[in-house]
Amino acid sequence: MADPATTGLTIRRAVPDDAGRLSEVHVRTWQIAYAGLIPQAVLDSLDIVARAARWRTTLESTSRPGAGARGRTWVALEGDDLVGFSSSGPAREEQAPWPLELWALYVHPRRHGTDAGRLLADAAIGDLPAFLWVLDGNDRAIRFYEKIGFAFDGATKDERHGGVMLHERRMVRGI
Repeated sequence: MADPATTGLTIRRAVPDDAGRLSEVHVRTWQIAYAGLIPQAVLDSLDIVARAARWRTTLESTSRPGAGARGRTWVALEGDDLVGFSSSGPAREEQAPWPLELWALYVHPRRHGTDAGRLLADAAIGDLPAFLWVLDGNDRAIRFYEKIGFAFDGATKDERHGGVMLHERRMVRGI
């Protein structure tokens, strides 16, 4: 496991005041990682301010005492610069292979290839059995998830986002 001290990163629980910076990483990472996988018009329409409002609401609700069952979000900071985040919580589907789901893991492209993703995954799910959904064709993410022990289990789903149907594949760890 990577040591945050040697990477220059600090990993901590996200707080409502992180919403703006977290949203910027979220949107910019989508725009880069999903180019060619999602229509450019959808990526161009992503709104950092609107996403920040949603993130603030989420972080306010999950930072209250006793809110652990609703999920947790972690951020990676390089100095004061928020460079990535991860979110996890209870499975959001009835037929889940495990009770723990990695809901999101995004690292700013300038930090790709570092240990930021691994540190965020460790914060979100540790070494527990878990599952996640990955956009079909997102080869960089798939390779990363395979490196940390995830494998496809054959399950797929289609979800509508921004008027576009996205095909996702499930990966599991701990079989």
